[in-house]
Amino acid sequence: MDLELDGTSALVTASSSGLGKASARALAREGANVVVNGRDEDRLAATVDELQDVGDSEVIGVQGDLTERADIERLVERTVEAFGGIDSLVTSAGGPPSGPFLETTDQDWYEAYDLLVMSVVRTVREAAPYLGESEQGTITCITSRSVKEAIDSLVLSNSVRMSVVGLEKTLSQELAPDVRANAVLPGPHETSRIEELIEQAIERGDYDSYEEGLADWAEGNPLERIGDPIELGDTVAFLSSPRAGYINGVALPIEGGESGSNL
Repeated sequence: MDLELDGTSALVTASSSGLGKASARALAREGANVVVNGRDEDRLAATVDELQDVGDSEVIGVQGDLTERADIERLVERTVEAFGGIDSLVTSAGGPPSGPFLETTDQDWYEAYDLLVMSVVRTVREAAPYLGESEQGTITCITSRSVKEAIDSLVLSNSVRMSVVGLEKTLSQELAPDVRANAVLPGPHETSRIEELIEQAIERGDYDSYEEGLADWAEGNPLERIGDPIELGDTVAFLSSPRAGYINGVALPIEGGESGSNL
């Protein structure tokens, strides 16, 4: 299926690794020119080199911290300078620390909100005028399945990420019909973060092998596996495309059917 993204422009935040990187890869493969973003300069450069080989589109990297307003302003400005506008915005961010409620501090809550919510608020605010000028402006927010079903020891993610879905739904109404806004709610995918956690568990003696660790992460999933990041990326690319032109205001779980929620 041709997603009709050839020659469009996309900005993907927190995309030097993980699900943001997979989304950038899928968009670049479909012909979109992509700006990728991250804090680590070396990792960002490596991502740009990798994604430039995916297709014929242009990929550039803009270093920046999503908790810094000035960095977000510069990120959007550089995207517009490079590509003349923004057709697709994909927001992503790293997860907050795990832990139970009684072990969290006020500062933990403020930092989680700044990272997960205000990064989206500020990026959308800066990008909205350009998305509105596009013939197919889209916003896709990568959040977590924790907004559907609370996950043990992830009180910050369970609580704060709900705001992103509320924002996405509001944007789908306020910015329409010029801009569509949706969210994806990923469960576990085989990212470098999952690989790191499994390797740490092997060192502790919790698993005998990487394969055993993967099987444990997939426990209870109807598909008997965790996701491949590109599966999430392909969904983001589809939602960013005219092929998904009547999908707006949706929060789509991508977790193999693991959640017990009916909706």
